Parts: sequence; structure tokens; C-alpha cells
Amino acid sequence: MMQQHPDPPESPPFPVADSRFDQKNEMFKRSVWDEAIHADAERFYRDIVYQKKPGFQRLDYAFRNGTWSLEWSAACGNSRSNHGLYSWDAVHPKMLPYLEAGPPVEDTPEGMSTVVKRVARFVGADLVGICALHPNWVYSHEFDLLEREHRPFEVPEGIDNAVVIAVAMDYEGIRSAPTGVGGAATGLGYSKMAFTANLVASFIRGLGYRALPCGNDTVLSVPLAMAAGLGEWSRMGVLVTPEFGPRVRLCKVLTDLPLAHDKYRSFGVVEFCESCEKCAERCPSRAIPTGPMTTEGPNISNQSGPRKWYVDAEKCFGYWAKNRMDCATCIRVCPFNKALGVIHDAARVLVRRRSAFLNRALVKMDDALGYGALRPARDFWADAGH
Repeated sequence: MMQQHPDPPESPPFPVADSRFDQKNEMFKRSVWDEAIHADAERFYRDIVYQKKPGFQRLDYAFRNGTWSLEWSAACGNSRSNHGLYSWDAVHPKMLPYLEAGPPVEDTPEGMSTVVKRVARFVGADLVGICALHPNWVYSHEFDLLEREHRPFEVPEGIDNAVVIAVAMDYEGIRSAPTGVGGAATGLGYSKMAFTANLVASFIRGLGYRALPCGNDTVLSVPLAMAAGLGEWSRMGVLVTPEFGPRVRLCKVLTDLPLAHDKYRSFGVVEFCESCEKCAERCPSRAIPTGPMTTEGPNISNQSGPRKWYVDAEKCFGYWAKNRMDCATCIRVCPFNKALGVIHDAARVLVRRRSAFLNRALVKMDDALGYGALRPARDFWADAGH
């Protein structure tokens, strides 16, 4: 079994917590066992009330829930590891003769990385990178929502590489967050994650190696994605990518396949977030902090230690319960959340200069042009016939 290593052979160029995080303290797992938030959990998960206003009608809930269907029914990556489409060793009987027919495929780590990335993009990845698995990114304990069990957790020995996949969420859908339309963009991202990670893992097994597909389970997604060169962390606590901003969902495939590693790419997000507090100002629950980074989170749902911005998940989930819908307002209003285009590409180039003056000017321009404004759910449905 893989054990903690005080001096891992490959350390990323950004702070890493000196201990592992217990998944039991993750906010959605706390909704099961923590009496302090039991009322919010009941209101969000079970006390279903359809409303008359657009975005919260039965139509909108049906849309959101339909997009979540693959994750909820066949993957369960938010519930436990090593299950369903995220099974670590499931092999269809039709594949067995192929697995037993010869030795593993051999190539250079560089050559195999190129192949794996090509396959990942083919089956649904919008972004893909590869990094070493730092042991402190593995959960110390798993909290299994299906069995209601809390148990120590390890990944198998020798599983030391991670293929990190980003799936972009629909831009138009996120523009309507926090409504059922915005929730559908999130749900579709999670269902695509399960589909894509399963196929990539199956491909790697076909090469003769072990592959562990993961959703939100097993390991911390954001630091893995950073180490794999996909983006940077942000004031709102999520990954921001050069291509899609924060509008992505992350899945991973852990493997013993020898692979070449990508490098962390800093492109000015942290410096931009120091000048821009748009997500904090627009957050309905005031869960996102203003001001400088700290080393201490507000509650047990944070892994304190590294210097960064810590989001208050209790306030965030409290708003979800009040709104009876997941949110994503912070993603919607983030200036990095843009469709691809020449003007936006130019703005990204300016961000790379790490100029506080330019960053403040870009934030003012973003506001003046109306980016991040809520698009009413009724407008989304009005466009359905076009």
C-alpha cells in the first residue's frame, strides 16, 4: 500500500499541505453526519418545492436532474470511490481475451503520454495533463455515502501517476446560474466526467497497466490539475484554466503506466485575483473571502496550511439550501469565464503581464461590458426553438 513520504521525489512548485485530508470533513459528506447542518441538508436534498419563477419550475429541475443521471445512477463519484463507472478494476468479459493475449505495450514515457492525451481528447476531455501523484493529495479516510462507512484510505502501491482531465461546462448554461439551467451545466459536466474517465481507464488497462478512474473521490482534484499544467487556484477556491477559466469539472485516472509529466503553468491568476474581488462581492452567501490570502480556513471543511484563499463551505451550502438549488454564481461572474475569441485571448495575454494596474482596468472593462450578468432562465428556454 502507498504510504506517506516526507520528501516525495517530485514536489510541485506551489504549497502542499503537510498532512492528508479526511474526506469525512468535505462539506457534502458532512451533510450526512454533522447535526449542525442537518436542517440545510434536509432542505436541499429532500424538501423539494417547485416554484413558479423561471429557473425553479419542474421543467428546470427535470432538466438539471436529467443531466446528472449518468453520475447518479452509474458512477456515484460523489458518493464513494471504486464504484460503477469509476471502478478500479472492472473489465468487461469481451475485453478479457485481449488483456490475456500478450505482454503490456511498451514505449517511452513521452511517447505514451502523447498517446494517452490523444485518446483522452478523443473520448471527451477538453483539457488533459499528466503529473506525479503526491501522497498528501490522497484522502486519509474515505467517507462512503452508499454504505455510510468511514474508513482509512490508500491507493494501491505503485500507482504514482495521474492523468488529469478537465471537462468544460456549457457557457450559456452557466450564464443562468444559480437556477436549474445553471445546475444542468454542472450536472452534465459530472456525467461527462464519469463517461470520459471510464473510457480512458479502460484504454490504459487494455495496454496492460492498472488504471483507477476517479471523480470527486480518492484524491484532491485542484492541486492535481495544477501540477498537471491545467491551471491555477483562485480566490473562489476552484481551478482557473487559460482556456475556459473556472468553467470546468475535473476527473482523474491514476495509473502505474510510465508517463512523462507536464509542468505547472502560472499565467497570472493569483495576481489577478488579488486585484479582482468580483466573485467575493457577488457571492450570495459571502462565502468567498475578500482581502489577502491566509493559511487558515474558517472550518473543518478546509485543509488549512498552504497560503491561499479559503472558501467557507458552510455558508456556501447554507445558500444552496435556502435557494433549493446549487449555485455557481462565482463561476458565472469570474472575468476568466469567457467564450474563446480574439478579444478575450488578448485580455489573457495582458493578464500574463501581472500588472495590478492592467488587472484593475480589465475588471472595470468586464463590468462595463456586462459580462457575468445573470441570463434569466426564461431566455434559455425561449432560445430552445432556434
